[in-house]
Amino acid sequence: MYLLSKNKMAAYDPEREAPVFCIPDEDAATHGLSACWGLGHQLLLHAGVGKKCFIEKEEHGTYSSQLNAPSMIHFFKWEVDMQNPETRKLVSESYNIFQSLQTYEPESVDTAKKSHLVKFSRKYRSIIAACVQNLRKASQDPKHGEAVCEEYSIQCEVFQMIGLLWSLCEIMFVETLPGGTLQQLLDWVKWHFDQGDRLAKEILRLPNPTQSPEYWNAIYIYVLQGRIAEARNLLTLHPSQQRDVHGVFARINELLRKMPVYGAFTRQSLAEFDMKWRHWQDQCIHCLEDQELSSHAELETICRILAGDDNVFIELRDLTETWYQMLVAKLLYTNPTVKTFDLQYHTKSCIDAYGGTIGLAPFDNILLAALEFDIHQVIKESSTCLNNWWFSAHITDLLHHCGQLETHQLNYGSNLREFLLLEYVSSLMSHESMWQICMGYLDHCTEFGRHYQELLVERVPLQTDKKAIKLLEMCKERDMKDQVKTICKVMCRRAMHNGRLGSALSWCMQSKDAAFATYLSEKFLAEYTRSGDFSNLDLIDNLGPGMLLSDRLTFVGKYREFHRLYEQGDFKEGASLLLSLLSAKLAPKRFWLTLLTDALPLLELQDVILSSKQTYELMHSLQDCRDYHSQQYSDRDYRLHHKGAFHVENEKIELLQLALARNLARAILEEASSG
Repeated sequence: MYLLSKNKMAAYDPEREAPVFCIPDEDAATHGLSACWGLGHQLLLHAGVGKKCFIEKEEHGTYSSQLNAPSMIHFFKWEVDMQNPETRKLVSESYNIFQSLQTYEPESVDTAKKSHLVKFSRKYRSIIAACVQNLRKASQDPKHGEAVCEEYSIQCEVFQMIGLLWSLCEIMFVETLPGGTLQQLLDWVKWHFDQGDRLAKEILRLPNPTQSPEYWNAIYIYVLQGRIAEARNLLTLHPSQQRDVHGVFARINELLRKMPVYGAFTRQSLAEFDMKWRHWQDQCIHCLEDQELSSHAELETICRILAGDDNVFIELRDLTETWYQMLVAKLLYTNPTVKTFDLQYHTKSCIDAYGGTIGLAPFDNILLAALEFDIHQVIKESSTCLNNWWFSAHITDLLHHCGQLETHQLNYGSNLREFLLLEYVSSLMSHESMWQICMGYLDHCTEFGRHYQELLVERVPLQTDKKAIKLLEMCKERDMKDQVKTICKVMCRRAMHNGRLGSALSWCMQSKDAAFATYLSEKFLAEYTRSGDFSNLDLIDNLGPGMLLSDRLTFVGKYREFHRLYEQGDFKEGASLLLSLLSAKLAPKRFWLTLLTDALPLLELQDVILSSKQTYELMHSLQDCRDYHSQQYSDRDYRLHHKGAFHVENEKIELLQLALARNLARAILEEASSG
């Protein structure tokens, strides 16, 4: 959530219980503040008749609502964390994974199904990691400005937590291995907490690494994380290793080397490992009891870790940083074969080491719920604490496909998965470029998805024909007939407003709006009357069955066909078509004279094109045309106002009478001679 004012963005801490936003506007302090809704998740704030003004009016009776200058508009937005360039990449990539997951058909074997779902989970994890890297780079880019960099930094921290949480959920709920989860938890700590690696790099740059105060801390961290090889490599750098008179370094190195490791893919049984591990740890305890390492406190601390001494973990809590890192470290050296369902019984002592439950942050509660195997609490807490719906929606969908989630109905009328998907989609709807992704998510919401799609289509801004066509195709794919008509009508009227008759007619034919098709046909005829030709000939020539949408459009199509026949020299066919147009009376009455005038060239040809019967039909049509014009110009004022047009039309009628009489005589003679 952030506030935009004068093109500046002010970020805030999402963990604050009651964030307060200061509007940088002096007029707001004097004249109060008003607001109105903007597009999507947005409020438009401005100085004006606000609450303060009404209070002053009650107390003093008068107040001044006149602003010294035009009011400044401040844009207040929320739930837009997924709308910056870096997080939009995450949105697009996660949508592709989501769609692939919906089309995935489970295998008949449970293990094959599980391994496939783990691959989907790891794909999600990879795009989260990429997003974190991109956000970190953006937060360090000076061209963005201080406020934007701060916002990117906050989002980077959020997605780091999301990545940590997703990895834990994968271990607990998706990839449950038969040998327990401790080895996976060790990998989890190694992936997300690299303090040991950073310290090791720093001390290795020094000419004498062992003199660094962080040398032993790096070794402790490696041992606590179960990274024994790295710890042994650092120990070899110590100068006392070469002159190990009492053999204490060799003793510790031997204990580290012999440390048993158990995993799901080891061949030894659980009982065999447990026996080896107990024997090994007894050696560590004997080493402490014999005080072999008393002369070297740092090596003794390592041995205490290996022996699982509770006090040493308390002493090193600054190195484990968090209670869950301490949990994994303690389990490694006290209960390495712990079962997944038993993890929750080992969390209390670690939490107490960091101040108890009162010191837990909201994110700690989510991790604790995951370790307690409470899926619904994880989803509930993450929906409340995280500043976007991305994690809740996608982890719930994945758990749904894993069969780990009960699809019980909520009070809102839909199951938990659909409810969270709808919330996520709603947060994306306010961005004009994400409507396609929203439509794809809603396809998989069986209860309310269709209703949301209909509302979404109505709110998609149609700036270009290309965007409208794309939206139209998506609506057709989903059989959204009403929305298809609405889109076509909107684009038709927009094209009409911009003077693009051809485009307007094309959209009108798709909407099947007969009334508007008639209106556009009138526009085409008016254009022809003014210029003597049609524009958009390609469209009119290829109307096809679409011309049947209205009688007037049918006339336009057939009239253009008459012109084409005339241009091709097919005079008889053209004459027949012209007569059919006149007899069917599809044309408006004001256009009758134009049709009859088009017959003049046919009447003046050397060969007789129109028979006597056809000529009589034209004469009847001419008489109807004369009656119409007589009625039209019967009003004296109207006749005086259109005096020029009145004389022109009379001249055309007289020419037509003469041409028809001559053609009738020629046709009768020809028919008599041929008969």
